[in-house]
Amino acid sequence: MTKPSNQEILLAQPRGFCAGVDRAINIVNEALARFGPPIYVRHEIVHNAYVVSELRSKGAVFVAELDEVPRGGIVIFSAHGVSQAVRSDAEARGLRIYDATCPLVTKVHLEVAKMCRDGFTVLMIGHAGHPEVEGTMGQVTEGVFLVERLGDVEALSFPTDTKIAFVTQTTLSVDETSEIVEALTKKFPNIVQPRKQDICYATQNRQDAVKFMAPQVELVIVVGSKASSNSNRLRELSEKLGVPSYMIDGPDQLKAEWFVGKKKVGLTAGASAPESLAQSIVDRIQEFGPRQVRTLTGVVEDVTFSLPKNLVN
Repeated sequence: MTKPSNQEILLAQPRGFCAGVDRAINIVNEALARFGPPIYVRHEIVHNAYVVSELRSKGAVFVAELDEVPRGGIVIFSAHGVSQAVRSDAEARGLRIYDATCPLVTKVHLEVAKMCRDGFTVLMIGHAGHPEVEGTMGQVTEGVFLVERLGDVEALSFPTDTKIAFVTQTTLSVDETSEIVEALTKKFPNIVQPRKQDICYATQNRQDAVKFMAPQVELVIVVGSKASSNSNRLRELSEKLGVPSYMIDGPDQLKAEWFVGKKKVGLTAGASAPESLAQSIVDRIQEFGPRQVRTLTGVVEDVTFSLPKNLVN
């Protein structure tokens, strides 16, 4: 029986790994290859259960706190970055440090530190409890305040002569962040913005790809873990565009009933989800009924980040 031409899986372009995630995973793999296990990683290297499980099987040990790392051990900081307090603690414990912080997150860290040195009160647009937010706000001891939603903007109160600036978490929704930025600039007309927006190219590109894909499909599958901010934003964006969306960690989480009566299914993957995982999910969807697979047009990313010099020299 030939596959019906009107049953399709449309793949968003781009999807999956970004340069920062690719670099972070390569750092762990390189450390394991050079030094052998165990290699300790503070928190999940990236927010993806499949990736973490795979690295754990190779000998990576993921820890919540540095006191779980033996003195003199090798520790890798995750792609989300860490506060200055965590960095100082690692040095005090005599740990060998390899930093997998995404360079685009490091850029925001440097912005915050400079703004505070220049006497600004800094507002960080982001989600409380996210490791990137904790790391960014922890670049200084005071002077940074978190803004999560529009209501937080209304509650802000500073003396009229306060110098105010803002930065953002790199993995936010572009559209929702723009609403908060608009509210901030209306309330504080002289607020200083980053020279270049903090939301990273990969987050922007993946959200744009969903905007392009959503009108063409009846269902969207997002490959990503619950802890992944950028993956959650993709699911939320699809729902906002009126298309039912499910975010899953693996093919076993798919349900056949989701696809009943759906001729066009869209699939994307968060920046921390590997293509091999996305392909296994495509294969599982096809087990529910034959579908042609078509990759949509979109941005082809060619960004790469080098490994830390202290790891490759």
